[in-house]
Amino acid sequence: MMKRISAEFLGTLMITMAVIGSGIMASFLTKDVLLQLLVNMFSTVAAIYVVIVVFISKSGANFNPLVSILKWMDGKLTRREVLQDVGAQLLGAFSGSLLVAVIFERDFLEVSTFERHGFGTFVAEIVASAGLLIVALIRIDSTKSHKRAVLVSTWIGGAYFFTSSTSFANPAVTFGRIFTDSFSGISPISFFAFLAAQVIGALLAFIAIRTLEE
Repeated sequence: MMKRISAEFLGTLMITMAVIGSGIMASFLTKDVLLQLLVNMFSTVAAIYVVIVVFISKSGANFNPLVSILKWMDGKLTRREVLQDVGAQLLGAFSGSLLVAVIFERDFLEVSTFERHGFGTFVAEIVASAGLLIVALIRIDSTKSHKRAVLVSTWIGGAYFFTSSTSFANPAVTFGRIFTDSFSGISPISFFAFLAAQVIGALLAFIAIRTLEE
């Protein structure tokens, strides 16, 4: 149990640090928004790939409450394991945001004022979340961890640029991003809209996976 919780905590912490930290660093390096987004994307993709490969044998490398919940709905996790996962993921994301604040000597426990809204953004987050969950959970021929890691990280990297939401697609990491008033942040009000979109995306992904695997 502790191995599983620790893996989910550390993996989510590392992803959150990559997302927020690279956003802050990018804003130091350039004022070009495209370059900032590229730096942020490459760092996030690299972190996702690494943590999946490193932790998949320890916890299944979920790092996302919706992944854990859909696995429970499919009978692959118990209710207790889901609760452990979600708790570890939320704590990991929150801890990651605080650690980045220390590393970059920012105010501790910031709250983002970056509002992300609009119908297009809402739909984009549904698409980003549904796509992520499909590639994360659908059965593939190989069980090699690096193959799943490539699929998930590549989807996120692509969705950074073909969705107007820049593909948050993870309620835990989205929660962590509330606590940074930086390039990667999201305001508390916007968080709830993104959460709703992510849940809708998860339901669509669950239906799609069930249909494709029947």
